[in-house]
Amino acid sequence: MSETHQEYDWSDGTVLYLGDRTTSPPRELQTAADFEVELGPQDPETVEPALEAHVPDAVVIETADRVQLAGHLEDIDEWCPTVPAIVASPPGGGNEVLAAIAVRGGAADYVTGEDDLLERVRTVLRERKNVTADEQEPESVTADEQEPESATASEHESERSTTGDREEHRHAPPETDSEYLRVLAETLPDEAFVIAENGEYLEARVRPNSAHLYTVPADELPGSTLQEAFPDDTAVELLECVRRSLETGDVQTVEYVTETTAGDRLYEGRVVPIDEPVEGRSAVVWLARDVTERARRERELRRRHDRLETINQINGVVRRVVHTLVEAPTRDELERAVCEQVVESGLYCGAWIGEPTSEVGVDYRTGAGDASSFLEAVSEAAVEAHERLLEAVMETECVRTATRLLEDGDCSVPEPLRSAIRDHEIRSAIAVPITHDGTVYGVLAVVARRDDAFSDSERAAFRLLGETIGFAINAVKNRRLLFADAAIELEFRIDGGDSFSLNLTDRIDCSCTLEWAGTTTDGKVYQYVTFEGIDGESVLEYAAEDDSIEKCRLIHDGCERCTVEMRLTESAVRSLTNHGATIREVSVRDGIATTVVEIPRDADVRRFVDAVQTIYGNAELTARREVDRPIHTADERRERILDSLTDRQFTALRLAYYAGYFDWPRGSTGEEIAETMDVSPPTMHQHLRKAQHELLTEFFEERTGPSK
Repeated sequence: MSETHQEYDWSDGTVLYLGDRTTSPPRELQTAADFEVELGPQDPETVEPALEAHVPDAVVIETADRVQLAGHLEDIDEWCPTVPAIVASPPGGGNEVLAAIAVRGGAADYVTGEDDLLERVRTVLRERKNVTADEQEPESVTADEQEPESATASEHESERSTTGDREEHRHAPPETDSEYLRVLAETLPDEAFVIAENGEYLEARVRPNSAHLYTVPADELPGSTLQEAFPDDTAVELLECVRRSLETGDVQTVEYVTETTAGDRLYEGRVVPIDEPVEGRSAVVWLARDVTERARRERELRRRHDRLETINQINGVVRRVVHTLVEAPTRDELERAVCEQVVESGLYCGAWIGEPTSEVGVDYRTGAGDASSFLEAVSEAAVEAHERLLEAVMETECVRTATRLLEDGDCSVPEPLRSAIRDHEIRSAIAVPITHDGTVYGVLAVVARRDDAFSDSERAAFRLLGETIGFAINAVKNRRLLFADAAIELEFRIDGGDSFSLNLTDRIDCSCTLEWAGTTTDGKVYQYVTFEGIDGESVLEYAAEDDSIEKCRLIHDGCERCTVEMRLTESAVRSLTNHGATIREVSVRDGIATTVVEIPRDADVRRFVDAVQTIYGNAELTARREVDRPIHTADERRERILDSLTDRQFTALRLAYYAGYFDWPRGSTGEEIAETMDVSPPTMHQHLRKAQHELLTEFFEERTGPSK
C-alpha cells in the first residue's frame, strides 16, 4: 500500500486495521510512507484465523462497539500477545467506557479524536522495533569462552522464553486497580477516582497540571468519604449518582460545584461502574472534568442569544410602529399603540410617554403595562424629583438608563414611586428622547424587571425607536394640516431673543421678511430672507460675525433692499414646522418678530403654544383666528395657471416641453425653439422663463396669503 520511506529506520512494518470502515482505513494511515496498512476482515469470526495466518507488527482497532472491541483485544492476546494494539475512538464515539475496555484489554495506546493517530502508530512501531533489536543483540565472546552447542541451544531457548515473558508482561492488562486507575487517568483528560458504594474514596489519581487546585492532596483522599469532602446537599446528590450507576450498570453524569484553591469551580462527573469488586466491595470509577470555562462560554452564548432575541423583538416593535403610522390618525393613538406594543413584547412591565411643558417639567401623555401603581404614580405627577433626568434626556437628546433600582437608596425619589418600584420588582429603566429633525417631541420611559436590561445593543434599538416615533408624530401633524379644509391661525409676538434677524434689526434701522425656510436632503438648514433698509454687503458682514450662520450668500442686492440665502446651525422656524405648523409670515422690526402660523383645527392649541414658548422663551400669543382653506381641484389649478400666462409664454412653454428642451440630453436647443416661434433666441428665453416662474409660483406659494 505504501513504499518504504528512508526517513524512518523502522520501515517495512505492517499495520493491520480492524474497524467499522468497510472500504478503507483512515486516510492518514493510507498515506503513510514508512509502513504498510492492511484492511482486516470485517467479520469478527474471521479475525482469529487471520491473526493466526499472519502476525502484523501492530493492530489498529477503530470501533464504537464495546463487545467487538473486547473480542478483538482477546483475539490479539491469544494469538499474538506481543503485538501492540492501538485503540482509536471513532469520530464522535469516544468515551470513558471504550477507554476502560482498551486499558483492561491490554491495549498499548488509546487515541481520542483530538490526538494524532498517525504519530501514535509510528511511536508504537518505533518502540517495538527498538525493544526487539535490544533483546536480539548477541553478547561478544571469545572462542575459549564458548559453551558446547547443547548448552548454547539451551541458553538460547531460555532467552527466548525470557523475551516472551517480557513482551507478554509489557502488553498484559494492568494487574492492580491502582495501575488500572493510573493508566485511565493518564489516558483521558480527567481526574480519576475509585469510589465505593458507600462513598468512600479507595483510589485517587490527579493530573499534575491540576493538582494545585485541590485543597486536599490526592494521596490523602483514600479513606475519606464524599460526605467529608463536600457539603451535605452535594454529597447526597453525588452518592446517589454512585449507587444509581452500580444498580443500572450504566454510565451516569452529574455536574457539581466544588471548592478549590482558585475558588469555586464547576465539574462534570462521569461515573463508570467497575465489573469486578475492588477490595471486596462494589465500586465505580469517577472521572471528574473541570468544565468551568465551558460553562462560562455557554452562559455567554446564551446571553448573546438572549440579547439578539431582545433586539429582534425591539426591531419588531419599530416595524409595527411604522405600520401604525399608516393607520393612526392622531398622535394620541400613535403614542398609545407604541406603549402597548413595547409591553406586549414581554420584555418590559411598563412604558409611558411624556412631553415637555412651557414651564420646567414633563407632562404625562399615555402609558401601558402591568406596573399599574408605577404608572399611576407617574400620571399623578409624583415624579417631580426625577423630572430632572427626563428633562436632561430631552435637552441632550441622549438615552439614559438606570439599573438595580431595588438596591438604590436614593431618598430623593418620592415614596409613592419607590413603593411602586418595590411592589412591581422594577429593576431597570430607560428614558429615550422622541426626536425628529432637531425637534424634541417628548420622552419614552420604559421599565423592566431584569437587572441586565438595556445593554448597548438594546439602547441603540431604543434610540432608533425614539427617532421613529418622532418621525411618525411629525408625519401625523403634517398630514392633518395638509388635508384640512380649515385651520387655526395663530399670531405670536416675540420680543427679542438670540437670533440673527432679531439682533440685526435691533442694532440697525432695518426690517426683514422670511421668504422660505427648510432643510436639504443632507439635513442642512436654509433660510431665504429679504432685508429692507440695508444693503447686501452690510448684511454679509454682520452675518460673518454671527456664530449661528455657517454660510451667507447674496441673491439680490440693491441700495436699500436685498435677499440673502443663509445656512444655519439650527432654526427655530424649522422647529415650528416640525410641530405641525405651516409658517404663513415671519417679519422682524426693531428686534421684535411677528410670526403667523397655521395649525389643524382639531389641534391642541394650548400644547402648541407651550411648544412655541419653549422654543422662544419670550413668545406671546397675540391673536387666534379660524380660517377656511378652500380645496382646489386639479382642473381649477390648471385654469388658474393658464389665466396667469400670456399666449407667447404658454406657446414657449408648450413647444419647449414637446420638443424635448427639458430632457437630458436636450432634444432641441433654444435656437430651434426660437426659430419655430419665429422670434429671436433672447425673446424666446424671456417668454419661457416668465412661464416657468408663474408655474413654480403656483406650486410653492399660496395665492390667498403670504408665502410659506
